[in-house]
Amino acid sequence: MEEGLQKVTDSAPARTSEPSTSIPKTATRIQGLDSVLDGGLPTGRTTLVVGGPGTGKTVLALEFLVRGAADGEPGLFISFEERAEALAANAGTLGWDLPALEAEGVLTIVDAPPPWPAARSGDFDIQGLLAIIEGQVARLGARRIALDSVDQLMLAFEDPERERAQLHALHDWLLERDLTTVMTVKEGHDGEPIYPFLSFLADCVLRLDQRMAHQVRTRRLQVVKYRGSGFQSNEYPYLISRRGLVVMPVTEAGLDSAVTGARISSGDRALDEILGGGYRTGSTALVAGPTGVGKSTLACLFATAAAEDGEAVLYVSFEESGDALVEGMSSVGIELEPLLANGRLRQLNRLPESSGVEEHLFEIAEALDDSGARHLVVDAISACARMGSPKAAFDFLLRLITLAKARGVTCLCTTQTANGADLDEISGIGVSSLIDTVVQLGYEPQGTAMRRRLRVVKSRGSRHSNRFHWLELGDDGISLSAPAAETGELRGGRVAPRGSGG
Repeated sequence: MEEGLQKVTDSAPARTSEPSTSIPKTATRIQGLDSVLDGGLPTGRTTLVVGGPGTGKTVLALEFLVRGAADGEPGLFISFEERAEALAANAGTLGWDLPALEAEGVLTIVDAPPPWPAARSGDFDIQGLLAIIEGQVARLGARRIALDSVDQLMLAFEDPERERAQLHALHDWLLERDLTTVMTVKEGHDGEPIYPFLSFLADCVLRLDQRMAHQVRTRRLQVVKYRGSGFQSNEYPYLISRRGLVVMPVTEAGLDSAVTGARISSGDRALDEILGGGYRTGSTALVAGPTGVGKSTLACLFATAAAEDGEAVLYVSFEESGDALVEGMSSVGIELEPLLANGRLRQLNRLPESSGVEEHLFEIAEALDDSGARHLVVDAISACARMGSPKAAFDFLLRLITLAKARGVTCLCTTQTANGADLDEISGIGVSSLIDTVVQLGYEPQGTAMRRRLRVVKSRGSRHSNRFHWLELGDDGISLSAPAAETGELRGGRVAPRGSGG
């Protein structure tokens, strides 16, 4: 899962000019984050995580320790705001068993609420806290430590000068002991840390935020600074999944992925002939046309051909329920139910507006992982504009296509367009240039009837027919004619699975 998600793209990478291997680093093992950080957090130094409520500061800090503990690297979590019982309960929803890790001796959670009466009287400083931390670090042999909601601790002092002095003392103490530290702090109303000078003390600063656009929430992570290291400096989308934090950074492999010369059938012999042998493995194909012209039929032919050959297929539908698709395809002789029953075909039916881009991408990537599918259908990408904005739709498709190419997944998308749309308008969202094969469907009047026609607009690296072909839908599937200017039928029919003797 992690490898795939690190290959989901957002935009071109923006990197600093500093050397990327000049300091030792500790991997966070948080999905996608180490790619943004060019390897991990600075070892033996302090990383400051700044963000508003609900941005996942505590999740990031805790996951840094949980991932380390799972690999036998003990960690210590100091909470100045949330009780250990509440932390354990919340962590359980992410699949993390904190009590079990504590029982194994690889993680300790310490409640450290400020002693308010002593603080108010001016008798409180952090020396007692440091003694507790030192004892726990020695007991665990911990090299990772997280200090959550340090601003809550500082509220005890009610004196900016004392707050600053205590924070300096805490930072120096951690540095002297060579502890790799994550320190979380809330941001102020202006988006800056409540204690701005902490950003100057820390060697690495991460800023988390969340925003609403077109009634869709998105979260973004930015590396504000990283002393002695290169890093990716754009804002990167992330989400809090049921397995933890997932950062979706730029892939550097997106433009390096190449389709192979191998072919996979479209599901119909005549269409394979028109395509020059079928779709190329690892490529992305787009079937475009107006409503009712047969886009989903071609998509389901492709899906069933692969599934009947024993391949796993994921069918993502943004416009139609699973039952409606099964029933509709049955009317043209395509039976999906047996393939769904044996697990070779898996459906993922979602309304585009049900969640943001990151959630959709994560769910598709997770479904590809769970099913082992190397064949993906997305029906229809024109509906993706409902994810919030045209830019959100473009970002989703760009990153989905890159994800598929990086994994070697053969992807077929459908999109609704006006009849006879120009090539520049084929995708409806501006991603035509990213597509390897474009099949355009349309209607053409003939006497008192409307006939369907098909043409291959482009197919990179492949010979293919450049003529219009008549397309008919019947009870037993599709039939394709010779070019519309000529007469005669092509030798069509469903493609028999390999080894069936057909």
